[in-house]
Amino acid sequence: MGKSTPLFVGLDVHKDSIAVAHAKGGRADPPVFVGAIGTRQADLDSLIRRLQGKASTLRFAYEAGPCGYGLHRYLTGKGLACEVVAPSLIPKKPGDKVKTDRRDAVELARLLRSGDCRARDAARVTMKDAKLRLKAFLLRLGRHYVGRADWTAAHKRSLAKVVCPTPAQQIVFQELLRAVDEQVDRLQRLEAELKELAPHWRLFPVVQGLQALRGVQWLVAITVVAELGDLTRFDNPRQLAAFVGLIPSEYSSGRTRRQGGITQSGQRARPPRADRSGLGLPVSREGLRPHSAADRHAAEAAARHRVEGAGPPL
Repeated sequence: MGKSTPLFVGLDVHKDSIAVAHAKGGRADPPVFVGAIGTRQADLDSLIRRLQGKASTLRFAYEAGPCGYGLHRYLTGKGLACEVVAPSLIPKKPGDKVKTDRRDAVELARLLRSGDCRARDAARVTMKDAKLRLKAFLLRLGRHYVGRADWTAAHKRSLAKVVCPTPAQQIVFQELLRAVDEQVDRLQRLEAELKELAPHWRLFPVVQGLQALRGVQWLVAITVVAELGDLTRFDNPRQLAAFVGLIPSEYSSGRTRRQGGITQSGQRARPPRADRSGLGLPVSREGLRPHSAADRHAAEAAARHRVEGAGPPL
């Protein structure tokens, strides 16, 4: 493996031990479980030296928990990339009832390599919450922006002129505003890192191909591919539709059958644009099945026309 290829390291952190696994970037090989190490700085330094012998670029991730951010501060202080992932943002299989330190570390390494830890989505949600807190604080003071759109250049200029009635309120306002700026910067950093790492991903040609579709830009394309993974694992369009929740709700009893709206009960990070007709296929309530053979041929021809010449084939 070339030295420039990143190595993704998953850590399952506990009070007395850390389970370690790593996955090679740009490859589909299963992650390798290294074992458990101690929590002392000497143990961490020894691990870093071992892993740097495999790759010059290391990316760490561990699940947020009672051990806090001490490990994160130590690794970032050494110039290493480290992400602390919220447990609620880690995908879980509904029927998986086995949990071990080894499996947790291996799964974190695999998800970090594929991008499924959803660091960008977590940053986006945190940024949205910070903006809501700031707007709620200003609303309690009787101040609201009357411009055409929030968080534009004009809105930011108006925020810079806000003066609160008391010094304590001014301090709170400045802290809330600083929190918004920090989350905006964090989101921009994550998007820049995604753009830097994406060309080394084995599914990057699929990302380029999806951008040939109308209304699908880079960020939407890479989110869709990260969520779906290798499309060849789906035997038919019905399985893909069920995975992302693009199937109708149904209430049937006896000879009565009623179908309702889309359930949206599949993969929760499905982009909003991924609706039933998002890939240009006319669909019926039974799923992604075209209404007729003529419709199917027309849809396939239209899809080929959009994709050909606009990047690698899907």
